[in-house]
Amino acid sequence: MNAQKPEFFAGDLFGELYQSDAVPARRKLREFVPGLLLCATASLAAATLSDTYGFPVILLGLLIGLALSFVSEVEVTAPGLDFASRHFLRAGIVLLGLQVTFAQVGALGWAAFGGLLLVMAGAFAAALVTARMVGEGREAGVLAGGATAICGASAALALYGVIGRERLDQARFSVTLVGIAVASAIAMLAYPTIARIAGFTDAQAGFLIGAAVHDAAQAIGGGYSYSDAAGASTTVVKLARVAMLGPIVMLAALWLGAADGSKGGSIWQRVAMPWFIAGFFAVLVVNSLVTVPAEWRETALDISKGLLLAAVTATAMRSRMALVLAAGWKPLLPVAVASLVSFVLAFVVALSVV
Repeated sequence: MNAQKPEFFAGDLFGELYQSDAVPARRKLREFVPGLLLCATASLAAATLSDTYGFPVILLGLLIGLALSFVSEVEVTAPGLDFASRHFLRAGIVLLGLQVTFAQVGALGWAAFGGLLLVMAGAFAAALVTARMVGEGREAGVLAGGATAICGASAALALYGVIGRERLDQARFSVTLVGIAVASAIAMLAYPTIARIAGFTDAQAGFLIGAAVHDAAQAIGGGYSYSDAAGASTTVVKLARVAMLGPIVMLAALWLGAADGSKGGSIWQRVAMPWFIAGFFAVLVVNSLVTVPAEWRETALDISKGLLLAAVTATAMRSRMALVLAAGWKPLLPVAVASLVSFVLAFVVALSVV
């Protein structure tokens, strides 16, 4: 029996595999230190500025990361930044599963949940249509639509792991993230005021803010700025959106096909969700079946937010500023239109169903 020559594979940031002729050298721990220290310092600066001035922390992480994007030319920082943008993202997504249960989703009721699905579908469709109209392609539409419909930067990061940088470059991804962060910050400030002008009840205001503000922290903060009851309602609606992260990422993987853009492979290979989305689902199921202490969930949320902030900051650092500027305003349009559509639909549903 002849011994077969072993095959070795390598992967890029997004876990896409390709055959390699040589065994990849295992990196030593110290090679990750410079990039991780730089990422941690920038993330800490973003968190400090956010606490001091009240700006959205994800937006600050993006801006600081983009300002430091010149470090991507220093090879010594690459291993740590790549590790943060990939592994911190995945761990943060998994921990989000501790923030929602099936009981919370069911508490919405069928009518409100159906209205929420309508809002999400409308935002997704608006982003796809707009992306096609401005020549950005369906991948840009999926990214903007999913981030708008689900949970902002967290969903964008998860979807980008499925899309892959071969089909959507990091510059356009960074511009989309900036658009999502800005739109979410504006919505957090504007939607509670609009709800007051419209004379919404706490339940109606909670639905509007929870269904139309992208980032989870900003949505919940906006809800509680209206009233405690509206904040509680916002939390339930927003967590129901977060629970849809797994199904939408799985459907996106099925529709887009393989990460290199091909449609080959079995149906199982195309529909199989990334492991971190499976982990998100597993944690969600455990959280639904077992009573997890509140302090554990709060700690997990803080860790998740920190990991996602570091992932966003590292991704921005690895983006070339010249390419970001060259991407222009077009990647922002799907985000803007999807945000507007989600607000209009959420407003109508809050008036007619809630």
